[in-house]
Amino acid sequence: MLGDHAPKLPVLGCEASRLVSTVVSGTPRYRFAPSPTGYFHVGGARTALYNWILALQNDGVFVLRIEDTDESRNQPQWTQGIIDALAWVGINGDDPHFEGPYFQSANAAAHTAAAQKLHESGHAYYCDLTSEQIQERAKAVGKPGYDGYSRDRGLSGGPGRVLRFKVPAGITVVHDEVRGRVEFDNSTIEDFVLLRGNGSPVFIHANVVDDIQMGITNVVRAEEHLPNTPKQQMLWQALGHEPPVWAHVPVLVNEQRKKLSKRRDKVALEQYRAEGVVADAMVNYLMTLGWAPSGDTEIVDFARIVAEFRLASVNHSSAFFD
Repeated sequence: MLGDHAPKLPVLGCEASRLVSTVVSGTPRYRFAPSPTGYFHVGGARTALYNWILALQNDGVFVLRIEDTDESRNQPQWTQGIIDALAWVGINGDDPHFEGPYFQSANAAAHTAAAQKLHESGHAYYCDLTSEQIQERAKAVGKPGYDGYSRDRGLSGGPGRVLRFKVPAGITVVHDEVRGRVEFDNSTIEDFVLLRGNGSPVFIHANVVDDIQMGITNVVRAEEHLPNTPKQQMLWQALGHEPPVWAHVPVLVNEQRKKLSKRRDKVALEQYRAEGVVADAMVNYLMTLGWAPSGDTEIVDFARIVAEFRLASVNHSSAFFD
């Protein structure tokens, strides 16, 4: 199933239209969307395995999307590192459950079009305040953050003007397969940016547009993304789509109970591979961090993991990686 000589996945570009070409109605579609900005993290490997196993369980699709819009930090070797690491832990590009890789940068036109749709429908507006002006206004009223100053000014787009989403009043309820019902008071969420002053999309917006186009039905990711979820759910709904099924799993922590850091901790999957760690052992270890199979055993074959793994059984506490 696994091994050091697993085939590399092809590094392919994609056209925006291709993002929807293989979507089959009713098929569960999971996605793993890493950014190629450094060595592939063991936490990312665990999240990828969760999505892969769920796709196998439900005869669904695992979509690999490389979120490569940060041109200042992206490097081709990091993209290949992600692809090689996934192949090493058994996420095989030749498997019919696998789709991709796709590249977020190829979908820029769709990101812009969706933002324009939100503006035309009244869900978004342009704002010309600088960061300094926002800070000055916040200091004057004694409340941090952006205060919605440009909501009703009717500004058109232009250089230096960001596009902000108009957060509605009320609460946003997120139904999470790990966390259960999570409520967010919308009054604590400021009107967030969709497009920067240069017209480029921010992560939250591009992520949602891509998920919609790719027909993603289930989003399984680390709990650090939970604060983004009410914003993304609002975007899904404003764009006329039902949100996906959400699941936010606990992060991995070190012996000080701090989130694993690339600067401080040994987190690169490639390093363990280079040291001779067996792929099956790594998969077994990652999958039993915060989840346990039935019985009293710590060593479980992959077929049994696929048969028994359930998101509802994932521990809510952070998992200790040593």
